[in-house]
Amino acid sequence: MQDFWRNSGFHLLERDNEGRLSITDDFLRAYLLRPEIRPVEESGPNEIALHEALLEDPRRDTSASALERVEDTDVRDNYRVLLAFLGRLKRAASLESCYMEIFSGGEVAVPPLFIDQLAQIIVRNILEGCEDALEPRAGELFFREQRASTDDGAVMLADLETVEMHASGGSLGNLGRLIVESQAPLATVNLDVLDTENAQSYWLRDQRHDFAISMNFGRAANKALCRVMEKWIRHFFGITVSIRPLRSVEDHGWAWHIGLDSESTAMLNGLWRGEEIEPETLRRMLALFRLDFEDPAAMRTDLAGKPVYMALSMDENNVVRMKPQNLLLNLPLAVRA
Repeated sequence: MQDFWRNSGFHLLERDNEGRLSITDDFLRAYLLRPEIRPVEESGPNEIALHEALLEDPRRDTSASALERVEDTDVRDNYRVLLAFLGRLKRAASLESCYMEIFSGGEVAVPPLFIDQLAQIIVRNILEGCEDALEPRAGELFFREQRASTDDGAVMLADLETVEMHASGGSLGNLGRLIVESQAPLATVNLDVLDTENAQSYWLRDQRHDFAISMNFGRAANKALCRVMEKWIRHFFGITVSIRPLRSVEDHGWAWHIGLDSESTAMLNGLWRGEEIEPETLRRMLALFRLDFEDPAAMRTDLAGKPVYMALSMDENNVVRMKPQNLLLNLPLAVRA
């Protein structure tokens, strides 16, 4: 059994009998050790005292007066954001319920960084024991932005942060930065492509995020993303769905769809309403999927037995920002007693 994403925080949590993740004191303490929170040489005594008290008992309630005594304004603001998030975690029955609760109201008040971390940990949990390395690489879409390339009809996804680091010369250290500062051209960013033949290489580089994958119809990574989405839904709702790639949607009277990102949501909504979508906009759609419920009774009664169509797209800057919460919030589930 392969271990991966050790820096995610997954190993600081405990699994309950249902496979959900229980919040531990050590997991809460990990947030207090983030660089924007951890005291530095210039930190005042009140800031240090608050930090030490929270490290000793991360479940303690912090009074408004104790927070106001923190000397640095920026640090006080950081604490307000962090303590509000830690409060959510402490009140939650599990990490999964905390994730769902974030989206249960109107405005999402949690920083994207924290949301992405929760998504990563939950994906790590559902992939425990996974043997196919393409699944965790595809699962990175749940919490890391991707740069898309569609040259010559090949739909390739690479980690956005990694691509930008290479393009800026960061991967070459000081020499690379000097080249960029002198405005000399850097070579095109070329990353290894992860596929069936070299999939085992992922386990050695799982935290480097330096493998590209193909999202073309029928490719292994495309199918792996389907499997991860199936497991994501089963983990949260305990229902079984099958998801498979599509070349196109021939069902002109489709009843339900889910955009896996903002771009796809807008396009699918427009197509469903019969609107004309500009060809340039439509080209941003990278992959299509069909979702079917194993048990039609688990669906809304007016949709029982009908397929759910899904799409993954890039924006005008060729960036893919998947919203895995859409798979949960927009699934047409039957009302539960």
